[in-house]
Amino acid sequence: MTLSDLSVRRPVLATVFSLLIIAFGLIALTSLPLRELPDVDRPIVSVNATYPGASAEVVENQVTRIIEDQLSGIDGIDVIHSNSRDGRSSINIEFSLDRDLEDATNDVRNAVSRARGQLPPDLMSRSSAKPTPTPRRSSGIRWNRPRSIAIQLTDYAERYVVDRLAVLDGVANIQIGGSFRPALRIWLDTNAMAARGLTVQDIETALRAQNIELPAGYVQSQERDYQVRVARAFETPEQFERLPLRSGSDPNAVVVRLGDVARVEMAPEETRRIFRGNGNDQVGLGIVRQSRSNALQVGERVKAEIERIIPTLPPGTNMILTADSTVFIDRAIGRVGQVLLECTILVVLVIFLFLGSWRAAFIPAAVIPVCLIGAFLVMSVFGFSINLLTLLALVLAIGLVVDDSIIVLENVQRRVDTLGEPPLVAAERGAKQVFFAIVATSAVLVAVFTPLLFVRGYVGALFVELAVVIAGVIVISAFCALSLSPMMCSKLVKPARSSTKLTAFVDKTMGAVRASYRVSLEAALQTKALVFALFGAVVLMGGFLFSQLSSELTPPEDRGVIIVWAQAPEGSGFEYMSRVMGQVEEILASYVENGEAQRAMVMVPGFGDSGTNRFSSGMARVFFGRLGRSRPQRRRY
Repeated sequence: MTLSDLSVRRPVLATVFSLLIIAFGLIALTSLPLRELPDVDRPIVSVNATYPGASAEVVENQVTRIIEDQLSGIDGIDVIHSNSRDGRSSINIEFSLDRDLEDATNDVRNAVSRARGQLPPDLMSRSSAKPTPTPRRSSGIRWNRPRSIAIQLTDYAERYVVDRLAVLDGVANIQIGGSFRPALRIWLDTNAMAARGLTVQDIETALRAQNIELPAGYVQSQERDYQVRVARAFETPEQFERLPLRSGSDPNAVVVRLGDVARVEMAPEETRRIFRGNGNDQVGLGIVRQSRSNALQVGERVKAEIERIIPTLPPGTNMILTADSTVFIDRAIGRVGQVLLECTILVVLVIFLFLGSWRAAFIPAAVIPVCLIGAFLVMSVFGFSINLLTLLALVLAIGLVVDDSIIVLENVQRRVDTLGEPPLVAAERGAKQVFFAIVATSAVLVAVFTPLLFVRGYVGALFVELAVVIAGVIVISAFCALSLSPMMCSKLVKPARSSTKLTAFVDKTMGAVRASYRVSLEAALQTKALVFALFGAVVLMGGFLFSQLSSELTPPEDRGVIIVWAQAPEGSGFEYMSRVMGQVEEILASYVENGEAQRAMVMVPGFGDSGTNRFSSGMARVFFGRLGRSRPQRRRY
């Protein structure tokens, strides 16, 4: 007894099989992560070393090459990128896709530890793992503020805002841009120091010796224990100005205090920084989501939390959501879902036009939702995500999932019409008659996509989800064609009635197509040389056009953002880079003023640029109002 025989004789069992596929598929749908593309980014581990005062040549010879020699023996490395600059060495190690990130990070740290003995003693190094660029910035928040309250606003953000956003489900990290952390700055007066016979070392020694807070134990009584705390004597700039630096043995000698030889103030730890949006100084918060989280859900949680934070902000402070990458993902996924619905409707209409009966068209149409929802179960089993490629697989699979069901339906309808068999008998015999044909067809289709599983590298990892999802849907389609379709045929198939106007029109149109094809085929058989010549010309023309086409992994897309990078000569200072980015900001401001752009953001140094000589780069971002909006024409400056 085959599966089709069992389904026809036990219709409830066939129905339960399909309902189970739908139920488990819906359960899997709720747990699948949602992202734009599959998780195929390479594991990257970076090693950053700082050697203050050293030139780029010294850093290259004494730091970068030594570390690279130790890293070269690690397994699974594809590419090592290194960059040596004044006072800084940056090394990025890209591993193969099948390399575990945690193991790779440990191997890199061990290699750096082995190189410690050959590196300069005052070198500061740090290794960090970049699991994937998939923890993408899901949104960007800008705080408008004047520079005069930059310290207070940065402190407020770190104390009260960052923690509220970081604890949200799916949030991996919060990046702060344009922050000004408070620091006590001491400006020494060299003339006053020379008049009192003091050096910088004397002041440093006094600060280290007196600006301390030590544990003093506790006092124990019969009923309570009291913790003894030696409070720090210097906390405010005024208190530091009274810090004694040196006094002689004579009690009448004048005590030299820090305020006599220096100016003490509370100021930003780093003032050489620009972070502006539309000409206003700002503090930015970048929300980075976890790689396995649902981007749309994380974005909704962040937006909801921002709405709750805004009423609690200090007076005069405003929080604006300026960048949201989930908008593109939402619209792209929504558009693919719309195409999915359109394809389903078109498939059903085509089936109806050729079969001439809604009852018959409903049988292969019922297979479509079962297969598409069952595809989510396949994604969950293999650890995939809902992304553009897996949804594209569903779109491509719509035309494939109905093929097997149409074969069963056509054979059952033929037996009912020509042999006069009852629908129950025709369904059982007709499905058994095409059983191996359906299995063979499905096996061939699965074999077509199987080679994609063995393609290595980035391309192979990118399209493996596409291949597996289509193959899984084809298998589910074959199962439904041999279980659900025969059962429905036994209940819904009826003998063909007299022709209607619609069926007569379809038959007449197909007859004209067959007649036209017969005429063209007879003409081709009489002029074989011309047919071969046309075939060769088409092949040559196709090869020529193929050689002229440009190649790229993904097509260009309009995401409503333009990024401008500015790189100055090595050794350029902050003032020079600020002047250059000010000119860039003036150019971009014209787009904001005429309404072509929504916001223009400028920052110095550029994102991710740090180190001793980090002011040789800058970056600007231009945000447009909505996706697909017309961009300004290119201009020369």
